[in-house]
Amino acid sequence: MTSIVRLQVLSGALDEGPLAYLLQIDEFKFLLDCGWDERFDLTLIEKLRRFIPQIDAVLITFPDLYHLGALPCLVAKGLSCPIYATVPVYKMGQMFMYDLFQSHKNNEEFDVFTLDDVDTAFEKMTQLKYSQSVTFTGKGRGLSITPLPAGHMIGGTMWKIVKEGEEEIIYAVDYNHKKERHLNGCVLDQITRPSLLITDTLNAEYVQARRRTRDEQLLTTILKTMRSDGNVLIACDTAGRALELAQLLDQLWADRRSGLIAYTFAMLNNVSLNVVDFAKSQVEWMSDKVLRTFEDQRANPFEFRYMQLCHSMHDLDQIASPKVVLASIPDLECGFSRDLFVRWADDPRNSIILTSRTTPGTLARRLVDDPALGSVTLQLKYRVPMRGQELEDYYRKKRDEEKAPVKDEEESSDEEEVEPDMKLSFPAAKGQHDVMTRPEVKTRAGFLKLAKRAHPMFPMQEEKLEWDDYGEIVRGDDYMDALYLPETESKERDVPVYNQDKEEQTEIPTKCFKESRTIAVKAKVTFIDFEGRSDGESIRKLLAQVKPRQLILVHGTRESTMYLADYCRAQNVVAGNRIFTPDVDDLVDATTETRIAQVKLTDHLVSSLDLKRTKDVEVAWVDGIITCGQSSYNLGITSTELEATLNCLPVELLSPRPAIFVNEPKLSDLKLVLVNAGFQAEFLGGVLVCNERVALRRNEAGKIQIEGCIGEDYFRVRGLLYEQYAIL
Repeated sequence: MTSIVRLQVLSGALDEGPLAYLLQIDEFKFLLDCGWDERFDLTLIEKLRRFIPQIDAVLITFPDLYHLGALPCLVAKGLSCPIYATVPVYKMGQMFMYDLFQSHKNNEEFDVFTLDDVDTAFEKMTQLKYSQSVTFTGKGRGLSITPLPAGHMIGGTMWKIVKEGEEEIIYAVDYNHKKERHLNGCVLDQITRPSLLITDTLNAEYVQARRRTRDEQLLTTILKTMRSDGNVLIACDTAGRALELAQLLDQLWADRRSGLIAYTFAMLNNVSLNVVDFAKSQVEWMSDKVLRTFEDQRANPFEFRYMQLCHSMHDLDQIASPKVVLASIPDLECGFSRDLFVRWADDPRNSIILTSRTTPGTLARRLVDDPALGSVTLQLKYRVPMRGQELEDYYRKKRDEEKAPVKDEEESSDEEEVEPDMKLSFPAAKGQHDVMTRPEVKTRAGFLKLAKRAHPMFPMQEEKLEWDDYGEIVRGDDYMDALYLPETESKERDVPVYNQDKEEQTEIPTKCFKESRTIAVKAKVTFIDFEGRSDGESIRKLLAQVKPRQLILVHGTRESTMYLADYCRAQNVVAGNRIFTPDVDDLVDATTETRIAQVKLTDHLVSSLDLKRTKDVEVAWVDGIITCGQSSYNLGITSTELEATLNCLPVELLSPRPAIFVNEPKLSDLKLVLVNAGFQAEFLGGVLVCNERVALRRNEAGKIQIEGCIGEDYFRVRGLLYEQYAIL
């Protein structure tokens, strides 16, 4: 018996788009990644939305936009199934989405998703450790998933999906087999002959420079720019490859021979402090070298001595120039990297270093493909403060919105809490006091018992007390004598604190502007590969070593996909050449058995089944006929792509058949059953003898035979033997 395995490509095939694939194993469906790109095309969300009711679990491989960017929108639209990821992917994924949201919000009105959507999505995520298996129940019975190290980014994952005793499926994309400064390589070389391997072809034809060459190129570019009094922009991601670059630069600054100690460098994104704090707490997810250093010397590699953390352009302006800035986002389509590009691109003393090849059409990709590009025309979005009449109208509208709900709440609370005949008044003519009294109103006695009259009372407003873990919070100023305060401090106390807080907390409203501007690119533009992916030669060697039984190639250009597929066919990497190169929206049937199909049972057929229990499953014999569209097929011919239905076979077509015994027991297990039933059972020459009258042996065909004199013992032993089977 085998499982039905199908893969439907929702996005990311024969192109460099975001990754999203629907993997079906029998009735259970996994969503492998749910990425988005910088264009935020809602057509992808609508496509994924149609599959939400079918998705039973989501597996996330990396924390960046291309692997989980669509997750907040899908959860907001009703995705409620379990979501699985490693602990660093959970933490750093939040940082990616927070930074992406704020990068857009700083310059434009952004309503594709909100921070609440991000929080809701990640609250549903189940965090796993490497090699921690999760076993499913229900319709996923027998399925288990295990995250394995993939390199590339901290917490990066290859997913191993196992069907109990049958299929082993590996989903490995964007992996890196090489060890880096802060990460180990992937473990794909430790896997042999999986039933199905789903992998990407992005770097199938790519030739990567040596690591030492790339490091020297980075150092040389920085030194030349610094010595010419220019600034360096290094466009990188938020919390993935940025950690590798930050550690490399901090090591270069710590080396006195590099000559960089006289200059400054900073990390600029909206969550830089949180990213570094999370990195400090995840040493166990990093390379063996980092872990040994931490255990032996208690030295955390992310305790940066030279890198300064900035969260805004204002923070960056406080740092002396010339400087090196690690800024997000890597595609230069938004964020601080785009702002710095606009500011520094027209100065020939500056340098712009691109560390990854983003998707085609982005500004960074255009510069990678053509570093000598003389000028670019950009749509610039920015916010400006409101002024004059526009600002007054904004505040007036805001005050009206705040007053309306408050007034409604007061009226409703008065009506609910105070009865008409129990309202209080403040009579001014009867006295010069502010005691609340109730007017003299004669009421008629009735069947209902009225509330007791309240005594006159002075108005009192209770002060709300603040508490912490140790009790009521004590304010030291309440117990200080004003006579002993310094003169300056006593004067400060006379100033109304409310007005000070209001001035500090008030933010000037802004409005969004958009303009088209042509920017001269005079700065030196350089692409240095710090993507952290395996190159083409390594991919080919790994596939030849793994030798999967079936191979599905996704996420790569059409040329690279066809190149890798032709190589695998020529080298006989996959036995039987079961290599698939699907396009977007294609459905790949990777079922091992060709003569197996999935059918729906009619209600009448299900109600007529006589189910027999054997071990932990129930089985039944079915006499039926498969109907597919307008045609009918014999039970032996079921390989059809159309949806098939299994109906009851008419009574006149039924024919007699012999009984079928399911679940052949072992003689050793049968001996325990007989002993528990009070028989004296023992093995003599491979034959199980019961009470010296009945013998049980296994024949050449593997079936159990019973021999003995007809009597009470014979029938009891035969009855116990039959109970071990499911007889259909």
